[in-house]
Formats: sequence, C-alpha cells, structure tokens
Amino acid sequence: MILPPKKKSKIGSKEPENRQKNLYGTLPSPLAGKPPPSSMLIDVDQLVKAYYTNVPDPAISIQRVAFGTSGHRGSSLDIRFNEHHILAITQAICSYRSLKGIDGPLFLGIDTHALSEPAFQSALEVLAASGVTVMLSAESPYTPTPVISHAILTYNRGRKNHLADGIVITPSHNPPDQGGFKYNPPTGGPAGQEITNWIQTQANDLMAKKLAGVKRMPFEKALHASTTKKLGFRSAYVQDLRNVIDMEAIREAKLHMGVDPLGGAGVHYWQPIAELYGLDLTVVNSTVDPTFRFMTVDWDGKIRMDPSSKYAMQGLIRLKDRFDVAFACDTDHDRHGIVAKSCGLLPPNHYLSAAILYLFRDRTNWPKSLAVGKTLVSSQMIDRVTKKLGRKLYEVPVGFKWFVSGLLDGTLGFGGEESAGATFLRLDGSVWTTDKDGIILALLSAEITAKMGKDPGEIYQELVVEFGKPAYGLVEAPATEEQKQKLQNLSPDNVSSKKLAGDEIVSIMTRAPGNNAPIGGLKVSTKNGWFAARPSGTEDIYKIYGESFLGEDHLACILQEAQAMVTNVLKGSLE
Repeated sequence: MILPPKKKSKIGSKEPENRQKNLYGTLPSPLAGKPPPSSMLIDVDQLVKAYYTNVPDPAISIQRVAFGTSGHRGSSLDIRFNEHHILAITQAICSYRSLKGIDGPLFLGIDTHALSEPAFQSALEVLAASGVTVMLSAESPYTPTPVISHAILTYNRGRKNHLADGIVITPSHNPPDQGGFKYNPPTGGPAGQEITNWIQTQANDLMAKKLAGVKRMPFEKALHASTTKKLGFRSAYVQDLRNVIDMEAIREAKLHMGVDPLGGAGVHYWQPIAELYGLDLTVVNSTVDPTFRFMTVDWDGKIRMDPSSKYAMQGLIRLKDRFDVAFACDTDHDRHGIVAKSCGLLPPNHYLSAAILYLFRDRTNWPKSLAVGKTLVSSQMIDRVTKKLGRKLYEVPVGFKWFVSGLLDGTLGFGGEESAGATFLRLDGSVWTTDKDGIILALLSAEITAKMGKDPGEIYQELVVEFGKPAYGLVEAPATEEQKQKLQNLSPDNVSSKKLAGDEIVSIMTRAPGNNAPIGGLKVSTKNGWFAARPSGTEDIYKIYGESFLGEDHLACILQEAQAMVTNVLKGSLE
C-alpha cells in the first residue's frame, strides 16, 4: 500500500477538511488538520512506566540499539526506547570519549516529550558515575538542539585540547509516545556513521551482558555531584543571535510577528529574544503538555509536531493574516515552518530556495568561494538558484551530518534539507552551528521581509516566473528490514529503461556528487525531473521522492514508474 504524501507535494493541496485525494487515490485521515480526540492522547504514566519495566531483548533486532540519521529512537511501549537502551548508550558514549581523549564538558539538553525526562535521569546517572563533567541549562528545563551545538562550538573555539561534546534527548517532531537520543561530538553536529556504529555496537554488547559494566549512581546524587554544573545556555545563545541575524533591521521595520513553539524546547526562548532585541513578537501558544493535545492531527491520523506539515500547522496557518510573517519550530527546535501572509505555509523547498537567494546576496562579508549545501532529495530549484548566484552546489546524501565539516571549515555557507532543517554561517562568515537551527531560519524569514519589503513566499514566486514551477512529491510504504536492505543496495542495473516519464535519463546515481558518499538508495534524473528511492533510517518504511518541472501529471508518471521499479526490486526481479 502506498501512503499519502507526508508533506510538500501540492497533490491534495486544498484544505484538510476537503480530504482531497492524492496521486494514488489515498485519502488523508478524516482527523487530519483537526484537534485530536481525547482517545488519541498518550497515557503519560503508562509510557513512563513502560520505560522502566519493559526490558529489551538484544536477540530481537527491533529491540536493539539502532542509530538512524538522527540518533536512536522509538517508543517504550514497543520496547525500542527503554531504560536499558539509554543506560547502555550513555555508557558507550563514555567509553567513546575515553577512547578519543574527549575530556571536556558534555552539554546535555532535552526536549518536552514525555520520555525525555526519564531518559535524562538515566543518562545523568551514568555520566556522573563515570566522572564526566555535565553542563545543564540554568535557565530552562528544556534546551533546543541548535543551542547545544552552539554551546559546544562556543566552548571549543580556539581550543585544541579538553574539547566539549554533547547529548540531545529528543525524537524531533515525532509523535508523543516516542523518545530519542543522539550524540554530538566536538564538531558540534550530528555524529557520523563511523561514530554511531561504534556506539551502537558497544551499547548492544552491554545490553547482551545485562548491563554488566555500566556505571551508575542514584539520580539525586548525580544531580548534585561536583561534576554536574549549570550554565546559561539560553542567554549565551540569545545574545549571540545578533551575529547571525540582522536583528536591528527586523526591529526597525516594526514587523508584527507570530511564533508557535509547538510546545517544544524553545518555548522559553522566544520571549527573551523579543525583549532583548525590542521585537514585536507574539508567542501564540506557550503551553507545554507531553500529550501535545493542542496540536492539530497530521496527515496520517497521528499527532506530530511537524512545522512543515499543513495539517499539523493549522493553528498557525489560520492566524496568518494577523502577522506580517509567522513561524513555528518542532519539538527540539531544529526544524522550521514559515507562514507568509502572501501564501500561507511555505513548503520547505520553497523557503530554502528563497533563503539561499537572499543570504548569498545579502551577506557581503561571506567569501565568494562558499558553496550551497543540499541533500539530494531537495528541490532542483535550489540547483537553479545556486547556478544563478554563481556558486558551487554541494549535494550530499540524506542526513545533516554530511554538512558538518563544510560548515566548520568555511567551505559551506548554507546547509539545508527538504525536511525543513537548515543552518547557515554568521554575518562574518564563521561557523554558527553545525546542527539544524530552526530558530535562525525562523528569524531569517523576518529579516528577509524587513529588508526586501516582501515575504519569502513572494520571493519564491519570482523564482517560479524565472525558472518554472516544480511539482514535488513524497510517498512512503511499509518495508521490512530485509526489504530495506535490498533498497539500500540499489544499483544502476535496477533501471533498464532509457527514459523516465517520457524523458531521456541523464544520470543514475548511487553516490552523492558533492562528497561521493553512498546515498543508501538510488536517484534517477532527467532534464525535467527526477526521483530518489531509499529506505528510512529511523522508521520501518521506504521513501520515494520525486519532482517535475512539467507539472503534476508528469510528476505522477515519475512516481508511478519509480514505484514499479521498487516493487520489482522487492520481489527480487530487475526491471
């Protein structure tokens, strides 16, 4: 069964209550875009109890520690995110630090998911018992992902020894019953595969030994240990924003802005930002509730704090006419959603294209050699904008980790992905964060509106006039581990046709052109469109992305032919 596009496609782009059919005739959930009924809300007590009482069996593959593109994730209810997982992962991180001589402080942040607090307690018990100096937020119980990245890089600036690293406890925008745990090494961004593979292996070995070798002390003792310290994460980050965003331009333009933190880790950040910089910024919802009952239901009938989903963002979309520009961030504030007065919610590819055009023209202190980073499933509109700017395109596989080195060494000015995650350099061309930063992307939409006299949606429409109007789609389907492995190993031999949707195929890629890294799937391109097929790194599904500059019907053909190829591969036959 093919599931409906998760976001970004204009297929079925009418309001959710119309339940417009998508490309494959599949209807979104009847609840999509509406407040969740009480029956949908998680039982927080049951979820937390399961965290402590359900014990994973490392002999069962789905119950093992498994790092995807954004760390280890899962629910305590299905025994994928439990106390044993976190104790083992944290001890493995301590071992990795010792192996690599990382002996500076570890910055620890959490979001507002129900499983984040118990996971935090478990992690701190191990870190303190292992003698790791842990830095916690002194100002808010929650810390956004980009703030941890910023703190690591700020501490490590100019240092060669005693470097800091970090842990962020978050499943990002995923549903309320999920937990997530990811490691950021001294580079400040997501750990690369060689690191996560090592940690994953060590953690699973510890679980197989029933946690023998895990050091631990009681939480209260760990919280008050001499190695557990508190630092002003928020004030340091907020005060430094002036060095990455033109806050004065926003203030002087007197823009009326709205923000919805979606009950996430940045909920206590927006008011201090408004006060420090004198902004007319309204926080439309400051509620923190681990059931996330204030959200509107996403396309598939689940609660999901996805700021790029028109279904999940109905609350802010309805308020668009109240503000010159409005924005939201997901639960750990590493993703952004922009609501422009001209057009409503911008699909991520649209906003990234407009932001890249603006930044590389406005940031006159940036070196001319800086490249534009994009994942290979992001829109080719970005390619055309980059060419217009006379810049180099750096195209990488899915995963923000691929941008870390370029942002650090000053070869990338911007790194972004189609799932609404991006960051960019400071005004002076030095590194800001090496992880996704939804806060600065949100504020950038206000800077663009202030300095250009038009919002990002209007800028994107100008790009459409110049380059054409692309149609973008994403479809998903269930996949077993065996099927995902087959898709991971797709090759050009799996494509026997010389044409895609009537156009000559010009390239078939299994490695990204930017860094020659395996893409974990396959991308097929023509002059007017492309598709990419790959297994998900965090869910039991596979994804087919597609885009056409010839319209929705042409996109339909691309995705249908791509689906036929994938189906044949999963059946064990080649096209």
